[in-house]
Amino acid sequence: MPDFAAPLQRLIDEFRRLPGVGQKSAQRLAFHVLRSTRDDAARLATALLDVKDNLGICAECNNISDSELCPYCRDPHRDRTQICVVEEPHNILPFETTRTFPGIYHVLNGAISPLRGIGPEQLKIKGLLDRIARGEAQEIILATNPTVEGEATAVYLSRLLKPLGMKVTRIAM
Repeated sequence: MPDFAAPLQRLIDEFRRLPGVGQKSAQRLAFHVLRSTRDDAARLATALLDVKDNLGICAECNNISDSELCPYCRDPHRDRTQICVVEEPHNILPFETTRTFPGIYHVLNGAISPLRGIGPEQLKIKGLLDRIARGEAQEIILATNPTVEGEATAVYLSRLLKPLGMKVTRIAM
């Protein structure tokens, strides 16, 4: 015998598929939606679909964007001589909240992880090399996460970029 009516159970199951959401959190979210007005539920559904329909990847840096270029790549006041390399788009936010980094970003969309079958070929490294080849970049700042995978990625990129004459730095941890 099911615990909840089928539509509610389907909603709980969908919430459980989200990262970090367990059974109890999924139930709390589902009951919140159930108690909300239809307009609230419609706004949530519209926001979810809007993200899927209207967001893409920046053609320059691989950040999330609602146009061909993200706000950082479109900004003519950014220092294009500095490229900060991060693993994921959400890794940009801590730099931007400090309002001290004047450069631009490059998102790898992951980190090297042989145990998970992720090698350099799966990362967005070619785009970084293309940007460097254009000649504006003078410094590459490696801001990968302080994990085994992040360190492996930083070491790989450092060894790849230094022979190109790039100044390669690593953020402090």
